[in-house]
Amino acid sequence: MQLFVNDLTVIDFSYLCPERGIVGESWIVDIVLDGSLNEQSMVLDFGRVKKQIKRIIDDAVDHKLAVPANHPYTLVTHDADDSCYWVDFLRPEQGSIHLFCPADAFAFIDAEQVTMASINAYLRAVIKRELPGNVAGLEVTLRAEEIEGAYYHYTHGLKKHDGNCQRIAHGHRSRIQVELDGARAPAVEQSWAERWRDIYLGSSEDVSPVAALQRSAEALKCSDETHVGYGYVADQGRFELIVPKAENYIIDNDSTVECIAEYLAQAIHAELKDKAAVTVKAYEGVGKGAIGYA
Repeated sequence: MQLFVNDLTVIDFSYLCPERGIVGESWIVDIVLDGSLNEQSMVLDFGRVKKQIKRIIDDAVDHKLAVPANHPYTLVTHDADDSCYWVDFLRPEQGSIHLFCPADAFAFIDAEQVTMASINAYLRAVIKRELPGNVAGLEVTLRAEEIEGAYYHYTHGLKKHDGNCQRIAHGHRSRIQVELDGARAPAVEQSWAERWRDIYLGSSEDVSPVAALQRSAEALKCSDETHVGYGYVADQGRFELIVPKAENYIIDNDSTVECIAEYLAQAIHAELKDKAAVTVKAYEGVGKGAIGYA
């Protein structure tokens, strides 16, 4: 007997990519359980599926940075009590990325690349450990939202958040919709989607001189000439990140989706020299977001 749950959850996370750098992503999760009926004449109660398995998935990947542990660019070291890790992703030509974060901020994937297939294998292994004995099979399907129009991948961290959004490197794949005087403006949408393709959106108040951060030996090669440094303390601990300047964009406010929508509306309005009323619908992953006006 098989039990299926579509749209069980959405995992919003970021991952390290040799070509693209640090990439924000949002994948929808569907699952199929294969097993015999239990004493309740069920494979597994839907309540348990929606709560227990969703929790397992969220704890494993959601709002984390997925690290391809087997890629030659990846170097991982840890502090004395294993509570924090340095992750250095040694891309060439001044494209290296460096982090110092609590251990829970990372998901280490036993693969050379972070892909739907490698995340799928990682999730299946984690979920299977907690399934009851009558469940013999598990199928996990990851899929991206179908988006007609412009979208971008961004990574950020929200130090003031009291949950996992405070992690400095988690992200989203997000559509953008812009109206000028009430009419959709696809060219403007596409322009910003290209500008923010695979971007780190940082807040100016979190910027730190690279030399002031707790750098690993590899990160000592970075400077403010080539990279931007970020550092802050949140409820979960100390978070630091060093990213290439070419893959970074700084805004004055926090990078919540509310502030992103407001920033985009004001920036577009200024570029148009105040010639049109601007409405921006900015998404944070799948099916949620904020609206900004200017």
